[in-house]
Amino acid sequence: MRPRLPSAAVLLTLVACQSAPAEATADASGVVTWAASADRMGDGIAGRGYRLVVHTSTGGSDLRIRLSNAFGDRPMTFDSVYAGVQKQGAELRPGSNRRLAFGGARTVTVPAGGTVWSDPLPGRLPAETDLVVSLHSPDAGGPASGHWMAMQTSYATQGDHTAEESGAAWTIPTSSWFYLDAVSVRAPAGTEAVVALGDSITDGWASTSDLNRRWPDYLARRLRKADTAVKGVANEGIAGNKVLADGPGQSALNRLERDALSLPGVRTVFLFQGVNDIKAHTGVTAEDLIEGYRELADRAHAAGKCVAVATVGPFKGWHEWDPAAEAVRQEVNAFLRTSGEFDAVTDFDRILRSPYDQERMLPALDGGDHIHPNDKGMQAMADAVDLSTLDCDATG
Repeated sequence: MRPRLPSAAVLLTLVACQSAPAEATADASGVVTWAASADRMGDGIAGRGYRLVVHTSTGGSDLRIRLSNAFGDRPMTFDSVYAGVQKQGAELRPGSNRRLAFGGARTVTVPAGGTVWSDPLPGRLPAETDLVVSLHSPDAGGPASGHWMAMQTSYATQGDHTAEESGAAWTIPTSSWFYLDAVSVRAPAGTEAVVALGDSITDGWASTSDLNRRWPDYLARRLRKADTAVKGVANEGIAGNKVLADGPGQSALNRLERDALSLPGVRTVFLFQGVNDIKAHTGVTAEDLIEGYRELADRAHAAGKCVAVATVGPFKGWHEWDPAAEAVRQEVNAFLRTSGEFDAVTDFDRILRSPYDQERMLPALDGGDHIHPNDKGMQAMADAVDLSTLDCDATG
């Protein structure tokens, strides 16, 4: 259920202000409220507009967005970018659509391989808002950067219709997000965020589209009601992603900085990956994966972050399962449970597995393919996280 807003203009009502210059990083006092890892998409289309629907976790003021050209091979210009609140489909709530600026300008060019943050947009943005970012590029071309499996319907059009609150021109539905990879807000002092670094399970495959039922969504709803400083949640899952090797998306080792450490207000990196390395039958050993986890944890700790980790879930019944892969999973999970090298451990394997066959997912939690949990499984995972452990300073 969407939260009821006091008025359509509650989103970032414009006031007179001085715009800060566009910069490479977000405001140090900001906190990420939504994110999605960028990957290489198909070629960009000149003159194409996108109306991207995203769901915030924590509320705050002074919205900023990060545009990504991380996989582009040429500079890319955005000549019109707006933020509003979804009414239904591509239609926005009247009075909510506001233009974003970059260094005080309406137009910004993002260098190849780069990202850029917008200026703050004054006003309040509530938690659990269906935020809509509309953007247009006159010169898109070459590889686009985006997130292909959004589990959320967004919209596209040809031409610049970003300022329109009507959805009439936005006639092309898309299940991907393009060029937008993070949203931050200025939250109350002390507010922090957790980044879920994962694969298709974290990305939400087998959960219900358009209802925000990925396990990080359920976690965000729990955090909102809890007595904890950690309120923001960034979902950095990529379907097919691995810890060690590039493939669908850069490996966790190669994208840690951009997708986790660079985001504002992050207190904790939550690592839940490994099944794609294990089931690929490429000769990856438990020792290989353990070294990968250690490197991720060392780099996150060196950046001053807490590191939480989850055990790898059961996947017997998936076509790539075999006893050898299962042996690697069991050895990896034994290390994760007992090493003491992480600030917190959540045993997703224990939560998801069947008591009658511990190599297989409990049927009631199975999305149907024996590796991806359904909505109930996603909620069970989020419910298993001890919220107090997401801030290692608070827990000692």
